[in-house]
Amino acid sequence: MKPKKLSLKQPPEPPRNEVESLLALYNARRYAEAENRTRALLNKYPEFGFGWKLLGGAQQMQGKNALPALQKAAQLLPHDPQVNYNFGVVLKSAGRVDEAAASFRRAIRISPDFVEAHNALGALLKEQGQFKDALTSYRRVLELSPDSYDAYNNLAFVLRNLGQFKAAVECCRSAIKLRPDFAGAYSNLSIALGEVGLNEEAIACNRRALELQPDFVDAQTNLLFLLNANLVGDASSRLEEARKFGRMVSRNVTSRYADWQCEEQPRRLRVGIVSGDLNDHPVGYALKSLLEFFDPARVELIAYPINLRTDRYTDLIKPYFAAWKPLHGLSDEAAARLIHADGVHVLLDLCGHTGKNRLSTFAWKPAPVQATWLGYFATTGLAEMDYLLTSEAAVPEAHRGQYTENVWYLPDTWMCFTPPDFGQQVTPLPALRHGYLTFGCFQRMDKFGEEVLPAWSRILAALPGARLNLACKQLGDEAMKAQFIERLQQHGIDPERVKLQGLTPTREGYLARYSEVDVMLDSFPYPGVTTTCEALWVGVPTITLAGDTLLSRQGAGVITAGGLSDWVAKSVADYVGKATSLTGDLPGLAKLRAGLREQVKASLLFDAKRFARNFEDALWGMWQAHTQGNTSATEKAV
Repeated sequence: MKPKKLSLKQPPEPPRNEVESLLALYNARRYAEAENRTRALLNKYPEFGFGWKLLGGAQQMQGKNALPALQKAAQLLPHDPQVNYNFGVVLKSAGRVDEAAASFRRAIRISPDFVEAHNALGALLKEQGQFKDALTSYRRVLELSPDSYDAYNNLAFVLRNLGQFKAAVECCRSAIKLRPDFAGAYSNLSIALGEVGLNEEAIACNRRALELQPDFVDAQTNLLFLLNANLVGDASSRLEEARKFGRMVSRNVTSRYADWQCEEQPRRLRVGIVSGDLNDHPVGYALKSLLEFFDPARVELIAYPINLRTDRYTDLIKPYFAAWKPLHGLSDEAAARLIHADGVHVLLDLCGHTGKNRLSTFAWKPAPVQATWLGYFATTGLAEMDYLLTSEAAVPEAHRGQYTENVWYLPDTWMCFTPPDFGQQVTPLPALRHGYLTFGCFQRMDKFGEEVLPAWSRILAALPGARLNLACKQLGDEAMKAQFIERLQQHGIDPERVKLQGLTPTREGYLARYSEVDVMLDSFPYPGVTTTCEALWVGVPTITLAGDTLLSRQGAGVITAGGLSDWVAKSVADYVGKATSLTGDLPGLAKLRAGLREQVKASLLFDAKRFARNFEDALWGMWQAHTQGNTSATEKAV
C-alpha cells in the first residue's frame, strides 16, 4: 500500500471584500449584525482563523459567551497576540484563571511590548495575591506607557500589599498628578495613608474621591471603615454615613427579590457565607472551629468566596462546605441571581466595610434572611441586612440604635477562637531571664489611636527598666520605621527601649515572638481580637481598654471571655495603672503565664462545640422569625 501524499495546501479563505465588509460592520459597532454575518461566513470557511477572531470579538462586545469562538481562533492563530489576549480575557471571566494567565503570557511572548497583555496579567496576579509577580507586570506597563495613571494606581495597591507603604503613597500621588480628577487614585491613596495611621489625611482623600464621583461605592465603604475605626464624629453622624452607603447601593438595584426558592419548613437550613477571607486570615481562623462543630443535620453550608486567593488554610476549611461558588468576576446582579437560585435560607456577610466586600450584592436581597457577623465592627447601613450577630457585652441594649440592622445576641461570646494547628509551647516568663519587663503590641499601625503612644510613654516612664516590643507589617518598610521612630521621640519614648519588627512570613514565626514578651498592650480605640486570642493561647495576658462601641469593646469581650476581666481597663488612666500594678509581681505573672493556656482552653472563648450549638440556634431563630413575619424582631438567642 502506497503512503498517503502530504499536502501543503492551505484551507480556503473567503474573498477579501467579504472580510472587509465584516470588518466595516464591526468597526461601526454593529456587533449583532457582524456576529450573524460572520457565522454565515464560517459555515463556508470553518478553518478561517480571522473569522473566529472576529466572531469572538463581536460576542465580547455584546456581553455574550465568546469562549468557544476565541478558543477556536487561538487554535487556528496561535501566533496572534491579540487573539491570545482576548482568549485570556474570556478565560478569566469564566474563572479559568490559570489558563487565562498562560494565555496572557503567550501574548507577551509573541509581542513583548503588548501593554494591554502586561496590564491584564498584572491584574490577574494581583487578584490572586501574587503581588511580587504583579509588581513586575505593572512596572513593565509603566516602562511602555509612562503616563498610565491606571498602572500607577494598580502598582500602589501591589506595593501596599508588599509592605512598601511609602512607595505606594508616591504611586497614588503620581496617578493623581497625571489625572487630577481620578477618584480611584484618591480612594487608593486613602487606604495607603490609613494603613500607616495618617487617618485625617486618609479621610480627606476619601471625601475628595466622593466629590469627584458621588456614586463611588468603594470610596464610601472605605470612608465608613476609617470613621468607625477611629471613632471620628459621634455615633449618629457615623450612622448617617452608613445609611448614605445603603441608599447608594440600593439605587443600583433594578429588581430586589421578594420571593425566594428555599423551603419554608426545611429539615436543615441552607446557609451561605460571603467572605473575602476564607484563607490564612483572622476571619478564617475564627471560622474554622465553628465549621468543625456545625451539625450537618441542621445546617448545610455554601461558600461564596469573593476573591481568587486560596492557600493551605482554604484547603482545610473547604471540605466543610457542600458547595464552593466564587463570586469573583460576577456583577452584583449575577451574584445575587446565583445565590437566589441556590435556595439559601440565611446569607451571612463576613466582611462588613472591609476589603473588597460584596455588601452591594446583599442589597438585591438574594436570601430571605441576611445577617452580618465577625468581619467588621459597626453597622453596614444596608436596609436589606436584617441582623447583626453579636453579644450583649459587645453591643449593650442601649446601643442598639447605632445599627440599621436588628441586633441578634449570641449567648456567652460573639466568636470562638481556633487554636493553631501546630505545636507552640508556652515559654517561661522572659522577665525572669532578662531582669526587666517586656511589653508588646503586634497590632497594625493604623490601630494606634491618638492616645496610644502617650499612654505607652507614661507606662515606660513609670517603669524605667521596661522595654517595648512592636511588630507589624508597616514596620517592615524602612521608610515607615524611620517615621515611626520620630513619632516615638515626639512622645518622649527612647527608641533604644523599643524593638521594631516587620511581619514574619509564617504564623509559626509570628507566634514564636510571644516568647520574648511578658504582657501585651492592646491598641485603642481599635483593639485586637485574633492577636489577643493568640496571646492568651501562648500564655501572654493583654491589657485592653473597653470603650462604648462594638469596635472598642471587642478586646474587652475576648479578655473577659478568657477569664481575665481584671485586665480590662475603663479609661486611659486605668490602662496605664494596670500596666504598672498587674506587672509588679513577677512570680505571680510567671504562674499566670504557665497556666493561662489551660485556663482559656476551659473558657467560653475556646468552647467551639458550645459556640456552634449557639450559632445554629441563632440561625434557626432568625429563620423562624422570618416565617412568622417577625422580621423586625430583636430576639435574644438562648
